[in-house]
This record gives sequence, C-alpha cells and structure tokens, in this order.
Amino acid sequence: MANTYSQIYHHYIFAVQHRQCLIQPDWKEELYKYMTGCITNHGCKLLSIGGVADHIHILTGMNPDVSCATLMADVKRSSTLWINKKFYRPGWFSWQNGYGVFSYARSAIANVARYIENQVRHHKKKTFQEEYVKILNDFGVEYDERYIFHPVL
Repeated sequence: MANTYSQIYHHYIFAVQHRQCLIQPDWKEELYKYMTGCITNHGCKLLSIGGVADHIHILTGMNPDVSCATLMADVKRSSTLWINKKFYRPGWFSWQNGYGVFSYARSAIANVARYIENQVRHHKKKTFQEEYVKILNDFGVEYDERYIFHPVL
C-alpha cells in the first residue's frame, strides 16, 4: 500500500517535579501554545490540553511514525527549557520523571477532551493522586506508588 492511514488517539498525563504547584495562571495558556507547537512539529495533532498548577493532560491524534516516548521526551524537555528561560524565577522548573499514556477509541474523544478542559473544576473535588490512580485502575494498569508519586516538598 502506497500510503499509511491511521487513527490513533493518546491521552498523556504528567506532573511537575514533586507535584509542586508551579504552573502559573498568567503563563499557563502560553505554555499550552508552546506545547502545541512541539506536538505539531512531530506531525501529531493536539485535540485538547488542560491541567492545574501541578500537572497537565494532553490529548493527541498521533502520527504513527512517532513513538509516545519520543513525543513526551521532546514536549517535556523543550517546555522545561522554555519555562526556565521565559518565566520561572525562584528556582529550576522541571517535570517529574515518567508520564501516563492511555489510548482511546474515536467515539470517546469528545468526552476525554471535555474532561481535560474541565480540570480546574474537576480538581476542586479530587486530588491529582486520586485522579491518576483511578485512571490507572480503570485501564487495568499495574503500578507501584513508589514510582508514581514523589512526595510534595
């Protein structure tokens, strides 16, 4: 076959190092735009992005030539450098090691996007840890809390 056709949707979740609340409302939207550029540069399509001060959710339509690891390594590395250069002054901003990635069918995309866009409201009722553990459990992902949650300093 001469062309490759795909329909791959991934939901990524990753946190600020030690889950510190460092993502500021006054530059959050600019961060999202920067991350959108990183995702687009890999031939992927941003479908939704949202979060709160300590973590981010990203929903993408994936390019089949790009691995999850490659995409997340670039998004996290380049956004760390960008944040530290442009905004973050008290110390060194960094993302916590690792990330969660979950695949969805096309029929679920609207609901997942809505969930991501309502993160601020959602986290008035549930902590990041509660949210993340629920998603891991919903997907049947085995995990060891020692490697997921670094303590808040």
